[in-house]
Amino acid sequence: MRTEITPGQTSDYMGFDLVMADTLPEPSVLLAERGYGADSMRKKMEARDVLTQIPMRKSRKMRVGMEHSLYSLRNLVERCFNKLKNARRVATRYDKTAESFLGFIDITSIRLWLRLLST
Repeated sequence: MRTEITPGQTSDYMGFDLVMADTLPEPSVLLAERGYGADSMRKKMEARDVLTQIPMRKSRKMRVGMEHSLYSLRNLVERCFNKLKNARRVATRYDKTAESFLGFIDITSIRLWLRLLST
C-alpha cells in the first residue's frame, strides 16, 4: 500500500501521479472512481499495460466500456478506508506533521492486517 498526503484543495489528478509512481510493483488492474477517468490517466495506464476499470462521466463524448463485475471489487477498497477512519486519530488528523500522520496510518493498517490474519 502506498499513501501520499496532498493539500485538501488538491484535485485527484495531482494525487494520481504521486500514488502511481513507477517505483511501485506493476498493477494489472486499476479500479478507480470517476475523478480518475481523464484520457491522460487512461493513456498512462494503457502504456503500462494496466486494465482500467473507471466509470465514465455522463458528459464524456467518447464512450468507454467497463466490466461491472470487476469494478464491484472496488467496494473492498472503500471498506478498507472506512476501517482506517474508525481510528479517531486518522479521521480527525490530530497529528501536526505529515510524517506522524502517515506513521499512524501505517500503524492502523498493520493493526487491520493482523486482525485479518487472526480470523
